[in-house]
Amino acid sequence: MRTHTLAFVAAIALFLVVAGCEEERVYPLPAPSTDHPAPWDPDTPYDPAVDPADLATEISNPLFPGPQGARWVYEGATDEGLEHIEVYVEEETREVWGATATVIRDTVELEGEVIEDTWDWFAQDADGNVWYLGEDTYEYENGEVVCSCGAWEAGVDSALPGIVMLDDPGVGDAYRQEYYPGEAEDLAEVVQVGVTVTVAAGTFTGCVRTREVTPLERDVQEFKTACPGIGVVLEEVPEDGERVELIEYEGLTPEE
Repeated sequence: MRTHTLAFVAAIALFLVVAGCEEERVYPLPAPSTDHPAPWDPDTPYDPAVDPADLATEISNPLFPGPQGARWVYEGATDEGLEHIEVYVEEETREVWGATATVIRDTVELEGEVIEDTWDWFAQDADGNVWYLGEDTYEYENGEVVCSCGAWEAGVDSALPGIVMLDDPGVGDAYRQEYYPGEAEDLAEVVQVGVTVTVAAGTFTGCVRTREVTPLERDVQEFKTACPGIGVVLEEVPEDGERVELIEYEGLTPEE
Protein backbone atom coordinates (compact mmCIF):
# COMPACT_ATOMS: atom_id res chain seq x y z
CA MET A 1 0.00 0.00 0.00
CA ARG A 2 1.24 3.47 -0.84
CA THR A 3 1.60 6.25 1.72
CA HIS A 4 1.53 9.99 1.40
CA THR A 5 3.26 12.89 3.10
CA LEU A 6 0.51 14.27 5.27
CA ALA A 7 -0.27 17.95 4.88
CA PHE A 8 -2.78 17.74 7.65
CA VAL A 9 -1.18 16.38 10.81
CA ALA A 10 -4.23 17.40 12.83
CA ALA A 11 -6.75 16.11 10.30
CA ILE A 12 -8.74 14.17 12.87
CA ALA A 13 -8.45 16.72 15.67
CA LEU A 14 -11.52 18.43 17.07
CA PHE A 15 -11.72 22.14 16.36
CA LEU A 16 -13.90 24.50 18.41
CA VAL A 17 -15.37 27.71 17.12
CA VAL A 18 -16.82 30.04 19.71
CA ALA A 19 -20.04 31.71 18.57
CA GLY A 20 -21.44 33.96 21.28
CA CYS A 21 -21.60 31.89 24.44
CA GLU A 22 -21.94 28.55 22.66
CA GLU A 23 -19.21 26.26 21.43
CA GLU A 24 -19.78 24.61 18.08
CA ARG A 25 -17.80 21.64 16.85
CA VAL A 26 -16.26 22.25 13.44
CA TYR A 27 -14.28 19.42 11.86
CA PRO A 28 -11.57 19.98 9.24
CA LEU A 29 -12.08 18.87 5.68
CA PRO A 30 -9.33 16.69 4.18
CA ALA A 31 -6.41 18.22 2.33
CA PRO A 32 -6.86 18.05 -1.47
CA SER A 33 -6.10 14.61 -2.86
CA THR A 34 -6.23 14.06 -6.60
CA ASP A 35 -4.16 10.99 -7.53
CA HIS A 36 -7.20 8.71 -7.89
CA PRO A 37 -10.40 8.71 -10.00
CA ALA A 38 -12.68 10.52 -7.50
CA PRO A 39 -10.50 13.54 -6.67
CA TRP A 40 -11.22 15.85 -3.76
CA ASP A 41 -10.22 19.46 -4.44
CA PRO A 42 -12.65 22.18 -3.33
CA ASP A 43 -11.11 24.63 -5.81
CA THR A 44 -11.63 22.45 -8.89
CA PRO A 45 -14.92 21.30 -10.47
CA TYR A 46 -15.51 17.63 -9.77
CA ASP A 47 -14.94 15.41 -12.81
CA PRO A 48 -14.72 11.71 -11.89
CA ALA A 49 -12.35 9.73 -14.10
CA VAL A 50 -14.60 6.80 -14.91
CA ASP A 51 -16.56 5.57 -17.92
CA PRO A 52 -19.89 3.96 -16.98
CA ALA A 53 -19.34 1.40 -19.74
CA ASP A 54 -16.29 0.14 -17.82
CA LEU A 55 -18.21 -0.53 -14.59
CA ALA A 56 -19.23 -4.05 -13.59
CA THR A 57 -21.74 -5.45 -11.11
CA GLU A 58 -19.22 -7.92 -9.65
CA ILE A 59 -17.74 -6.29 -6.55
CA SER A 60 -14.57 -8.09 -5.48
CA ASN A 61 -12.68 -5.32 -3.64
CA PRO A 62 -11.62 -7.12 -0.43
CA LEU A 63 -12.43 -4.10 1.74
CA PHE A 64 -15.89 -3.73 0.22
CA PRO A 65 -16.97 -7.16 -1.01
CA GLY A 66 -20.45 -7.48 -2.49
CA PRO A 67 -21.23 -11.08 -3.46
CA GLN A 68 -24.88 -11.79 -4.13
CA GLY A 69 -26.63 -12.93 -0.95
CA ALA A 70 -24.03 -11.53 1.45
CA ARG A 71 -25.49 -10.20 4.70
CA TRP A 72 -24.17 -8.03 7.51
CA VAL A 73 -25.85 -7.31 10.86
CA TYR A 74 -24.77 -4.42 13.09
CA GLU A 75 -25.88 -3.17 16.49
CA GLY A 76 -25.00 -0.25 18.70
CA ALA A 77 -26.32 1.79 21.61
CA THR A 78 -27.35 5.38 20.88
CA ASP A 79 -28.85 8.15 22.98
CA GLU A 80 -32.26 7.12 21.64
CA GLY A 81 -31.89 3.38 22.23
CA LEU A 82 -30.57 0.22 20.57
CA GLU A 83 -29.88 0.58 16.85
CA HIS A 84 -30.07 -2.58 14.73
CA ILE A 85 -28.92 -2.52 11.09
CA GLU A 86 -29.22 -5.26 8.47
CA VAL A 87 -27.44 -4.97 5.12
CA TYR A 88 -28.08 -7.40 2.27
CA VAL A 89 -26.87 -7.76 -1.33
CA GLU A 90 -30.00 -8.11 -3.46
CA GLU A 91 -30.40 -10.44 -6.44
CA GLU A 92 -31.67 -7.60 -8.60
CA THR A 93 -29.49 -5.06 -10.39
CA ARG A 94 -30.30 -1.52 -11.47
CA GLU A 95 -29.39 0.60 -14.47
CA VAL A 96 -27.80 3.83 -13.24
CA TRP A 97 -25.78 6.40 -15.22
CA GLY A 98 -25.37 4.00 -18.12
CA ALA A 99 -23.99 1.26 -15.86
CA THR A 100 -25.50 -1.87 -14.37
CA ALA A 101 -25.23 -1.58 -10.60
CA THR A 102 -25.37 -4.04 -7.72
CA VAL A 103 -28.17 -3.21 -5.28
CA ILE A 104 -27.46 -3.36 -1.54
CA ARG A 105 -30.34 -2.84 0.88
CA ASP A 106 -29.70 -1.22 4.26
CA THR A 107 -32.49 -1.27 6.87
CA VAL A 108 -32.13 0.54 10.21
CA GLU A 109 -34.28 -0.19 13.26
CA LEU A 110 -34.38 1.74 16.52
CA GLU A 111 -35.75 -0.22 19.48
CA GLY A 112 -37.35 -2.64 17.01
CA GLU A 113 -39.00 0.00 14.82
CA VAL A 114 -37.84 0.69 11.26
CA ILE A 115 -36.56 4.26 10.97
CA GLU A 116 -34.74 4.09 7.63
CA ASP A 117 -34.79 1.83 4.57
CA THR A 118 -32.27 2.39 1.77
CA TRP A 119 -31.32 0.79 -1.55
CA ASP A 120 -27.75 1.73 -2.52
CA TRP A 121 -26.25 1.20 -5.99
CA PHE A 122 -22.63 0.17 -6.50
CA ALA A 123 -20.36 -0.97 -9.34
CA GLN A 124 -16.64 -1.71 -9.64
CA ASP A 125 -14.12 -0.52 -12.22
CA ALA A 126 -11.34 -2.60 -13.76
CA ASP A 127 -8.80 -1.35 -11.20
CA GLY A 128 -10.92 -2.48 -8.26
CA ASN A 129 -12.33 0.87 -7.13
CA VAL A 130 -15.93 0.52 -5.93
CA TRP A 131 -18.15 3.33 -7.20
CA TYR A 132 -21.23 4.65 -5.44
CA LEU A 133 -23.90 5.53 -8.01
CA GLY A 134 -26.73 6.71 -5.79
CA GLU A 135 -29.43 5.65 -3.37
CA ASP A 136 -33.17 5.43 -2.93
CA THR A 137 -33.80 6.11 0.74
CA TYR A 138 -36.78 6.57 3.03
CA GLU A 139 -37.04 7.72 6.65
CA TYR A 140 -39.89 6.51 8.84
CA GLU A 141 -41.75 7.69 11.92
CA ASN A 142 -44.41 5.51 13.50
CA GLY A 143 -44.40 3.26 10.45
CA GLU A 144 -44.99 6.09 7.97
CA VAL A 145 -42.55 7.51 5.42
CA VAL A 146 -41.72 11.09 6.40
CA CYS A 147 -38.78 11.88 4.13
CA SER A 148 -36.70 10.67 1.23
CA CYS A 149 -33.92 13.05 2.28
CA GLY A 150 -30.51 12.17 0.88
CA ALA A 151 -31.81 10.28 -2.16
CA TRP A 152 -29.76 10.91 -5.31
CA GLU A 153 -28.84 9.25 -8.59
CA ALA A 154 -25.72 9.72 -10.70
CA GLY A 155 -26.58 11.42 -13.96
CA VAL A 156 -29.74 13.06 -12.60
CA ASP A 157 -29.89 16.75 -11.66
CA SER A 158 -26.09 17.27 -11.87
CA ALA A 159 -25.31 14.35 -9.54
CA LEU A 160 -22.11 12.37 -10.17
CA PRO A 161 -20.76 9.12 -8.72
CA GLY A 162 -18.06 8.85 -6.09
CA ILE A 163 -15.92 6.06 -4.68
CA VAL A 164 -16.93 4.15 -1.58
CA MET A 165 -13.68 2.15 -1.44
CA LEU A 166 -10.38 2.64 -3.28
CA ASP A 167 -8.56 -0.31 -4.83
CA ASP A 168 -5.40 0.39 -2.80
CA PRO A 169 -6.10 2.85 0.02
CA GLY A 170 -3.14 4.61 1.61
CA VAL A 171 -2.93 7.00 4.53
CA GLY A 172 -3.70 10.50 3.29
CA ASP A 173 -5.96 9.47 0.42
CA ALA A 174 -9.12 11.58 0.38
CA TYR A 175 -11.91 11.12 -2.11
CA ARG A 176 -15.50 12.04 -2.89
CA GLN A 177 -17.96 9.31 -2.00
CA GLU A 178 -20.95 11.01 -3.61
CA TYR A 179 -21.70 14.27 -5.37
CA TYR A 180 -25.13 15.85 -5.52
CA PRO A 181 -24.41 19.57 -5.05
CA GLY A 182 -25.95 20.98 -1.91
CA GLU A 183 -27.57 17.66 -0.97
CA ALA A 184 -25.03 14.82 -0.81
CA GLU A 185 -21.31 15.61 -0.73
CA ASP A 186 -19.74 13.05 1.60
CA LEU A 187 -15.94 12.78 1.67
CA ALA A 188 -13.70 10.08 3.09
CA GLU A 189 -10.03 10.11 4.01
CA VAL A 190 -7.83 7.19 5.00
CA VAL A 191 -6.38 7.73 8.47
CA GLN A 192 -4.92 4.29 9.31
CA VAL A 193 -3.97 1.06 7.54
CA GLY A 194 -2.91 -2.31 8.93
CA VAL A 195 -5.39 -2.01 11.80
CA THR A 196 -6.46 -4.89 14.04
CA VAL A 197 -9.96 -4.55 15.46
CA THR A 198 -12.20 -6.68 17.68
CA VAL A 199 -15.98 -6.52 17.42
CA ALA A 200 -18.78 -8.90 18.41
CA ALA A 201 -18.37 -10.82 15.13
CA GLY A 202 -14.68 -11.50 15.74
CA THR A 203 -11.14 -10.13 15.55
CA PHE A 204 -9.94 -8.91 12.15
CA THR A 205 -6.51 -7.82 10.90
CA GLY A 206 -5.17 -5.78 8.00
CA CYS A 207 -8.06 -3.34 8.26
CA VAL A 208 -8.36 0.25 7.01
CA ARG A 209 -9.81 3.10 9.05
CA THR A 210 -11.40 6.09 7.34
CA ARG A 211 -12.84 9.38 8.51
CA GLU A 212 -16.02 10.62 6.82
CA VAL A 213 -17.07 14.27 6.73
CA THR A 214 -19.10 16.58 4.52
CA PRO A 215 -18.76 20.29 3.76
CA LEU A 216 -22.54 20.51 4.19
CA GLU A 217 -22.40 19.64 7.92
CA ARG A 218 -19.07 20.62 9.42
CA ASP A 219 -20.14 19.58 12.94
CA VAL A 220 -20.42 15.89 11.98
CA GLN A 221 -17.72 13.26 11.45
CA GLU A 222 -17.68 9.49 11.58
CA PHE A 223 -14.95 6.86 11.55
CA LYS A 224 -15.34 3.50 9.79
CA THR A 225 -13.12 0.42 9.89
CA ALA A 226 -13.20 -1.98 6.94
CA CYS A 227 -11.50 -5.38 6.97
CA PRO A 228 -10.37 -7.74 4.16
CA GLY A 229 -13.02 -10.18 3.03
CA ILE A 230 -15.71 -8.65 5.24
CA GLY A 231 -16.03 -4.91 4.60
CA VAL A 232 -17.11 -2.46 7.26
CA VAL A 233 -17.04 -3.97 10.76
CA LEU A 234 -17.16 -0.84 12.90
CA GLU A 235 -18.62 2.67 12.76
CA GLU A 236 -17.76 5.20 15.47
CA VAL A 237 -18.57 8.75 16.51
CA PRO A 238 -15.97 9.09 19.30
CA GLU A 239 -17.06 12.53 20.51
CA ASP A 240 -20.56 11.21 21.21
CA GLY A 241 -19.41 7.81 22.46
CA GLU A 242 -21.35 6.02 19.71
CA ARG A 243 -20.15 2.67 18.39
CA VAL A 244 -22.04 0.46 15.93
CA GLU A 245 -20.31 -2.87 15.34
CA LEU A 246 -20.72 -5.99 13.25
CA ILE A 247 -22.35 -8.77 15.24
CA GLU A 248 -22.78 -11.40 12.51
CA TYR A 249 -22.36 -11.95 8.78
CA GLU A 250 -23.14 -14.48 6.03
CA GLY A 251 -21.74 -15.23 2.60
CA LEU A 252 -18.34 -13.69 3.34
CA THR A 253 -14.91 -15.07 4.22
CA PRO A 254 -12.39 -13.00 6.21
CA GLU A 255 -8.94 -12.87 4.67
CA GLU A 256 -5.93 -13.91 6.73
